[in-house]
Amino acid sequence: MKKLIICFLLALPNLAFSQEEAKFYISFNSETLQNAFELIEEVYDVRFSYYDNILSDKIIFLKKEKRSLNQVLLEIEMQTDLRFEIIDNRYIIVNNNREEANIQELEKVIINSYLTKGISKRKDGSYQINPRSLGILPGLTEPDVLESIQLLPGVVSPNETASGFLVRGGKIDQNRLIWDGINMYHKGHLFGMISPFNPNATKSVTFINKGSHPRYGERASSVVSMTTNTNIEDELKAQIGFNGINGDAYFDAPIIKDKLGIQASVRSSYTNLYQSVTFDRLADKVFESTKIENGDNPNNDFSFLDYNVKLNFKPNANNSLFASLISIDNQLDYTVNDSETNEAFNDRMSIKNTGYSFGWDKQWNTNLKQSTVAYFSDYELNYNYITSTNDQETSDFEKRNLIFDSGISTEFQQKINTKNAITLGYQYVLKDVGYSFKNTTNLEFILDQDESKVQTHSLYANYEYKNPKLFDLSFGARATYFDELDTYRFEPRLLVYKQLFKNVKLQVSGEIKNQIISEIDETIISDLSLENRLWRLANGNDFPIINSKQVSLGFIYAKNGWTFDIDNYYKTLDNITALSFGFLNPQNSQFNLGEQTIYGVDVFLRKRFNGFNSWVSYSFNDSESTYRNLNNDNSFTSRSNVIHSVSTSLSYKISNFEMALGWRWQTGKPFTGSTLGTDGLEFNEGINTKRLPDYHRLDFSSTYSFNFSDDNKLRGKVGFSIRNVYNRNNLISREYSGNNDFNNDIEVIDKFSLGFTPNLMFRLYW
Repeated sequence: MKKLIICFLLALPNLAFSQEEAKFYISFNSETLQNAFELIEEVYDVRFSYYDNILSDKIIFLKKEKRSLNQVLLEIEMQTDLRFEIIDNRYIIVNNNREEANIQELEKVIINSYLTKGISKRKDGSYQINPRSLGILPGLTEPDVLESIQLLPGVVSPNETASGFLVRGGKIDQNRLIWDGINMYHKGHLFGMISPFNPNATKSVTFINKGSHPRYGERASSVVSMTTNTNIEDELKAQIGFNGINGDAYFDAPIIKDKLGIQASVRSSYTNLYQSVTFDRLADKVFESTKIENGDNPNNDFSFLDYNVKLNFKPNANNSLFASLISIDNQLDYTVNDSETNEAFNDRMSIKNTGYSFGWDKQWNTNLKQSTVAYFSDYELNYNYITSTNDQETSDFEKRNLIFDSGISTEFQQKINTKNAITLGYQYVLKDVGYSFKNTTNLEFILDQDESKVQTHSLYANYEYKNPKLFDLSFGARATYFDELDTYRFEPRLLVYKQLFKNVKLQVSGEIKNQIISEIDETIISDLSLENRLWRLANGNDFPIINSKQVSLGFIYAKNGWTFDIDNYYKTLDNITALSFGFLNPQNSQFNLGEQTIYGVDVFLRKRFNGFNSWVSYSFNDSESTYRNLNNDNSFTSRSNVIHSVSTSLSYKISNFEMALGWRWQTGKPFTGSTLGTDGLEFNEGINTKRLPDYHRLDFSSTYSFNFSDDNKLRGKVGFSIRNVYNRNNLISREYSGNNDFNNDIEVIDKFSLGFTPNLMFRLYW
């Protein structure tokens, strides 16, 4: 819901203003108002502000001819019940003629339709994504929340997973995922190949990679905050659909008019009933280099399920409450039989993440608002690798990872005047994390285990100054006390935005962050090797709190459909930990402390013309790590260092048909090279001195939306996509196994990218 600080005039406003004389060719043929507004914003360089529900799927028609903005708006008024008011020659307030005007606040958007419609960049440097109105992106028939983020500058996913993305050289576990205020730890369906968050249930996504508000702590790299609908709908809205992997359903309905509403969604794989070509391609990649790759047991299970439910309650105009539930569940049960030895190898894995949140927003007066949220998140990973001979169990390797994460926060937002505002908040969080590795043959043997908890108390404040004639400033700080560690951390944040010239903007940001929960990479006995990364808490000693510092400077140019965005950044990470490289020294299996320095440049260029949308993003990243007791304490290239990455796309929209073609290219990841010696593989060339071959692939997508009839609200949408159109066989990972002791032979494990992968989608809306 976009807001503007202005009282609406109930009478139709005078639409004459400085852009009145500017005329452009524009037309609409049975176009939704939301799509029409997107085009009008681009052509006339304006911004619409409205409540989503007043559009209510309105359709407009407009013959192609030259029109001024005033003429276009008058045509829309004649076909709808809407009226418009223009503020400051650029911002257009949309309201319903049958409703009284409200006081609203301006959304600070500086670039609309960043990659495509539904993605915008705001003055605070964050990206706003609306999955429900998201335009087409290459390789996607549906708006996967996390896959969409990976197309933004500075974000790469070297392993081609939805959740395994790196932001500005950081690690995967340094990205904080939040759903309706709940911290989420699940890595994704089908071992990360599909986002665990249903895009059809997600109303808004905020992605922050720099200068984050001090309300956000806990992670060193980025924030992905997802929220569901906060409005109470006037009538039932529902949709169902399926693709090559799963089926899903969603509905949003009022229970008590304008007071109480409910929304719910469910999504489930159907692989136990039918395995499509799309699933086969994903499974080939997931199970590559494991025993399961050759398993043919028809009773094997590889499935997932997620669902969420939310209640919205608005007792009056000044109070709103919600209760939200999300559950994500993945199951794996695979057995591989060896007929020659009568041995059986059974991999069983269950990964679940369940969360609950309760929120209350209170508008104390026109200038003071309070927001309070309490949440609980439960993450469980249970894994068993069972070997049997002649149907008798001979060994059982167990791996467990449990997280109980709960907290409560309250925040006050006080508007002092039109130029000044302040935010004050408090957060309490309790994290209880444990993991264990056990091996049972004749006796139970504990390989490794840890269980710890940390309580944190955080106070934060943020001051905002807005002056279009000078600059916009956001300065804040976060102070956190870690109870069990008996230590404090102070995190200042700064963001400056200034319009240098009419079409040129400047952004400067700086921030310090700290992180107490992160992942470790444990080598396991099983040949499965899918979920080796387990969460654990900092203990202040061998596993200290991670510290991140980042500064950035960027410029944005936008004019006549052109957008150019460039951002330079420098980032340091201290107290990062890594298991020593066992293949270099099997006797050294301790954690090693280190630092990482990152310098990067993100560039984005876009042009829209005659129904076409074209863009290209480029990222440069130079990252080095230094670990004590490794590589003679000398720095080496970070494992996450992808020096160059390019994404580009060309999409076209005509009426209800959209198509997109996109190409990705990036330099290969670094790895530690090996040579074949007399006693097997030898490592004499240093850590991460080699690089994998360059990665590239071409993706295609197309969708078509249609109405069943003019009188029926039932609508449909079909889509078709192909990932890796020319079936490029990209080598994306080279690892080594068998390095636990000197007696084991070291083997090379190469993993490759997703091959040619088609997908189909069909959805119904009403």
